[in-house]
Amino acid sequence: MKGTTNLCIRSVTPSHIPSPTPQHSASVRVWDLPTRFFHWLLLACVIGLFATAYAPGSWIDWHARLGYALLTLLLFRLVWGVIGGHWSRFIHFVPRSGSSVSLGHTLSGALAVAAMLLALIAQVTTGLVGDDEIAFTGPLNRYISTDLGLAATAWHKGVGQWLLVGLIALHLSAIAFYSFVRRNNLVGPMVHGDKPLPDGAQEAVSVASRDTTGSRLLALAVLGGCAGAVTLMVRLAS
Repeated sequence: MKGTTNLCIRSVTPSHIPSPTPQHSASVRVWDLPTRFFHWLLLACVIGLFATAYAPGSWIDWHARLGYALLTLLLFRLVWGVIGGHWSRFIHFVPRSGSSVSLGHTLSGALAVAAMLLALIAQVTTGLVGDDEIAFTGPLNRYISTDLGLAATAWHKGVGQWLLVGLIALHLSAIAFYSFVRRNNLVGPMVHGDKPLPDGAQEAVSVASRDTTGSRLLALAVLGGCAGAVTLMVRLAS
C-alpha cells in the first residue's frame, strides 16, 4: 500500500511543468537608434515647453527656443518616417492583416502616435504664427491677419495644450496597462531598441529595422538639415 501511494505521488508530480509564460529565444531590432533619440529628445522638449510656459518669471525666450527644437525634431520624424528603419516608417505603423507577427505599433498605438504628432505640429504651427500681444510674437505672424494670429494664440494657450495633455495622459495610461496587465514592456525596447520574439516567430527577424553606422550617419545628416532649415526660416522671418 505504501509503495502504491508513492507511485501515485510520482505520477501526479511530473518532473517538468510547462511554464504558462511564453518563452523567448531571440530578439530583433525594432526601434533604430535615431527613432529612440527622437522619442526621448521629444519628451525632454515637451517637458521643457510646459515648464517654461508655467514657471514664474519670463521664460518666453527659452520657450521659443524649445519650440524651434521641437519643430526640428518633428521635421526629422516626418523624413525618417519615410526613409528610416522598417518599423519606424509610416507605411508599417498599422499592422497588416494576415501577418503572423507584428513588432511595431498596434492599431490603437499607431492612431495614438499619429494623433500626438498632429497635436504637436498644431502647437508648433500656432506658436510660429501667434501673437499674445504681451511678450511674444511668432516669426511668421506678419504673414497672416491679426484675427488669425489671435485665434492661433487662443488655440495654442487653450484647446491645443489641453488636447496635448490628454494625449500624453492616454499614452502613459496605455504604457502602464501594457506593462502591468498585459505584461508587455514597451519602455525597454524604446531604450535598447530590441523586442523579444516568442518561440516560432523567428521568421520576423527578416523584417528587423536597419540600424547601422551608415543609417545613423544618414539620420544625423537629416537632423542637421532640418535644424538648418528651421534656423534659416526663423532668421529670414524675424
